[in-house]
Amino acid sequence: MRPLRVFYVALLISCLIGAPGWCASTSNVTPLGTIITAERAHVGDASADVGTTIYGGDFLSTEPQGSVQVRAGAARLLLLGASTAVVNNSEGSPSARLLSGTASFSTGNSRAFTLFASKAAIRPQSDAPTIGQVTFVSDKELLVTARRGGLAISVEDETQTIAEGTSYRVLLDPTDSQAPPGAGTGQGPGTGSGGPLKAGRSRFLLLATALIAAGTGVAIYFAFESNARP
Repeated sequence: MRPLRVFYVALLISCLIGAPGWCASTSNVTPLGTIITAERAHVGDASADVGTTIYGGDFLSTEPQGSVQVRAGAARLLLLGASTAVVNNSEGSPSARLLSGTASFSTGNSRAFTLFASKAAIRPQSDAPTIGQVTFVSDKELLVTARRGGLAISVEDETQTIAEGTSYRVLLDPTDSQAPPGAGTGQGPGTGSGGPLKAGRSRFLLLATALIAAGTGVAIYFAFESNARP
């Protein structure tokens, strides 16, 4: 028993004078959510299984033909094939940072979930039921689709919204050459005709694009609308 007592004494001393923040965090680990579907997916290096509890900081990944879905409070997160993300807690609500691939999320209110990707934060626009999808193309480009309800896209202090049933390329830190002629001036290909929603010196630029992967979108919709809804 003496070696064990020495260990606990050493741990207590390190908490008091060396690493109090670490000790506090280890004693206040709160579950973030639960895996409700999984196929060829992983939590860290372990296989993702239905019923597995997810904690803040967990790394989720899927194989090319895999997927994993997590319920977290009034939200659900679905990672499609060949995707990676880190789940966390942002301002008291579940969140995730998409690192590669494609993620979809459904929410029951505007504060239920935030999906981060590169510099952007994507959230529900309102408290109405919302389904959004984000594909990480690169650090400078995302593809964002509002499949149900509107979405708000924020980069630092700038926020733009997209309506239900629309899909946009999000160009981060756009250059002048990336904006079509007349962008932001009321001339040329403006909003509603496939052009940008906003240009100039914005932190990001939205370029309308056609909705893609309709079959995938329908599958996502029914997956989220099942009897395991948030």
